[in-house]
Amino acid sequence: MTTGEATVAALLAHGLDTIYALPGVHNDHLFDALYKSANRIRTVHTRHEQGAAYMALGAALATGRPQAYTVVPGPGLLNSGAALLTAYGMNAQVLALIGEIPQSGIGRSLGFLHEIRDQAGIVERLVDHAARITRPAEAPRLIADAFRAMASGRRGPAALECAMDVWGRTEPVPAILPPEPVDPLPIDDDAVLAAAKIIGSAKNPLIVVGGGAIDASEEVTLLAEMLQAPVVSWRRGHGVIDGRNPLRVSLPLAHDMWREVDVAIGIGTRMLMQLREWGTDGDLRIVRIDSDPEEPDRLVRPAAAVTGDAGPVLRRLLDVLPAHNARRPSRAEEMKERQARMGRRLAKLAPQIAFLDAIRAELPEDGIFVDEVTQIGFAARLCLPVYKPRTFLSPGYQDNLGWGYATALGAQHARRDVPVLSIAGDGGFMYAANELSTAICHKIPLVNVVFNNNSYGNVKLIQDVSYGGRNIAVQLANPDFVRFAESFGVAAERADGPAELRAALRRAFARRDGPTLIEVPVGPMPSPWEFIHMPRVRGA
Repeated sequence: MTTGEATVAALLAHGLDTIYALPGVHNDHLFDALYKSANRIRTVHTRHEQGAAYMALGAALATGRPQAYTVVPGPGLLNSGAALLTAYGMNAQVLALIGEIPQSGIGRSLGFLHEIRDQAGIVERLVDHAARITRPAEAPRLIADAFRAMASGRRGPAALECAMDVWGRTEPVPAILPPEPVDPLPIDDDAVLAAAKIIGSAKNPLIVVGGGAIDASEEVTLLAEMLQAPVVSWRRGHGVIDGRNPLRVSLPLAHDMWREVDVAIGIGTRMLMQLREWGTDGDLRIVRIDSDPEEPDRLVRPAAAVTGDAGPVLRRLLDVLPAHNARRPSRAEEMKERQARMGRRLAKLAPQIAFLDAIRAELPEDGIFVDEVTQIGFAARLCLPVYKPRTFLSPGYQDNLGWGYATALGAQHARRDVPVLSIAGDGGFMYAANELSTAICHKIPLVNVVFNNNSYGNVKLIQDVSYGGRNIAVQLANPDFVRFAESFGVAAERADGPAELRAALRRAFARRDGPTLIEVPVGPMPSPWEFIHMPRVRGA
């Protein structure tokens, strides 16, 4: 087999059926191998390397399974770097297959096409696991190592390089075996017992969930109900607990309650906002559950910490907790009243909320919402009800402008069984607007809403509020987005206001034979920042 053929065979053995890609001379032999296996693995080509990487990210986030992309070295790698960095921050299992210059020239600064100094060193800083394939016979093992690394401990991306003259090299390759299951992280029963005693004695517990809790929805909900503890999330944990559950609280409501909390339980989250911005003191005990043993001590040493995947740890905790848990009356009415009061405060964001209400009314419960760095996106993190895990995709702490459209394309391509809605501002959408071509080429029925204010609206808002209206580098010259989309063959329309948006969404979700773009002209919107970056309420 060639190295390319061995690599494709190993990907297939690991259950991969799609690779997102932009071809180039460095990877010609790999693409020839993909052509030979086209009946078993789809190659989805994009118009830019960032599109390929973001599509792989979106597919990984929407499915919870590993996904892969491939690009050429140097500029190709760097163009995909923002998506790979985001995958690292979001603990997404994305495998990058990166080409290289001829093997004999690596590290010699000879000026080969796309050569980059210490590419391996750059890659290592973007992923959890990196290696280079140097011959056909080692490709299956290195693929297996990468998949195992992505699924072990704290999830994350991996990268494999391969020189352009190695992809086509031929030699006997050992039998390619199915992957072995990844051993579960061991659970320390003493640590679980210590956590149970602290949690069970709490009078006002609060649960904070992040991306590490996405696959533990049932267990988090049972714990919340056993403790009658409110559950808060920000970007990544939405949908872990059903948004209609009275115990699910928004970020500003959790902030209001923070001074009352005596035990805070962090599950699969860094708790950066709570511990760094809201503050701690001697009356607050922290319990952490995380797959990374180094995570709990980064900011505030917890009273108890359990290392492991959230689901298994919580199941063990739920077995132990009843023997130590106080009797707790229902807090449903109290939480409904608190939420109603907060709703009146959040009404300041009425323009954004009206659009979000239109979206929620038309997007099915299992439909996937992909947010963006835009005023509607920030408000969605505060106000959009989310009912199921993996139905609210948000870019984590990178929070990078322009991530949304291509990521949503990957989510919709991988989950054709449900509708996917991507929102963007005009600034963010233009990062990847060329991928409308990809949506048409591969008949991806993504619905995209572009909220157009002809500016980098968030930057302009900050300049208006904090810098006396001294606006710089924020005004944009845009195309007519409807005609622009139609020029690709995309169904497009313009919606003025929430009612027209709702009607347009209903038409778009009924049309599943290709992509749709809806442009929504908007003006200035009220600032959400007072509900996001909130003052310290505990400690010095």
